[in-house]
Amino acid sequence: MTMIHPTAIIESGAKLHDGVKIGPFCHIGPQVEIGSNSILHAHVVITGRASIGASAQIFPFACVGSASQDQKAALQEGAITLGDQCLIRENVTINSGIDAGTRIGRGCVFLAGAHVAHDCRLGDKVLLANNVLLGGHVDLDDQVVIGGGAAIHQYVRIGAYAFIGGLAGVEGDVAPYALAGGNRAHIYGLNLIGLTRQGFNSERIATLKAVYRHLFNHQSSVVFRERLEEARRLFGNQSDVKRLLDFLDENNKRPICSPRRQRSVA
Repeated sequence: MTMIHPTAIIESGAKLHDGVKIGPFCHIGPQVEIGSNSILHAHVVITGRASIGASAQIFPFACVGSASQDQKAALQEGAITLGDQCLIRENVTINSGIDAGTRIGRGCVFLAGAHVAHDCRLGDKVLLANNVLLGGHVDLDDQVVIGGGAAIHQYVRIGAYAFIGGLAGVEGDVAPYALAGGNRAHIYGLNLIGLTRQGFNSERIATLKAVYRHLFNHQSSVVFRERLEEARRLFGNQSDVKRLLDFLDENNKRPICSPRRQRSVA
């Protein structure tokens, strides 16, 4: 049974599925669709062409689907898709897309004050801690965790299972499985705690360590492209390694985030 508080404003055209609960003083725009059993607490705004998945929970003063803050967008309200079972805490802002749209996967958790800019693509089970800032077109793969107050430059990609430390300033692409931090951010090794928690066994982790050392060894005289090709020959038949190498092989607008020269990796 759908429950709507009498002070909430649901504009004509909005589609609410069964079991949705809308709290006091919420505002739901005419092009919004909210999946079954989702809960909006007080003072939530959902606007633009927003599709909210099932069993989402959105806390007070969050705003989902508002127009991009890109000055070239002329306040266009584009599309945004939020997957099932997402948790959006207080004062989170998620802007709609200008181009392909803003897309957020299943089971994501955004803590208070986080900001997701236009045209970001987030995979499943991404966690943004308090006051994380994502620039436009940022791409986060599955299971990425970003610590509080970190800022991610526009067009940056962060690979699956990576962990970004709090207050980091990330200007370059962060490879899958990496632990990165600092301002400006560098890689400090593998996200060993995160990988262990996600069920990676010692053999898988040892293989990834070997590949990371091979790729990011600053003592090597071999250029990075050749190291990448050699790693593919040596380890490329393993799915974890293939994910890493494919990520590094993909052209992008940002450089690759690398270790500090005096540190060893993994």
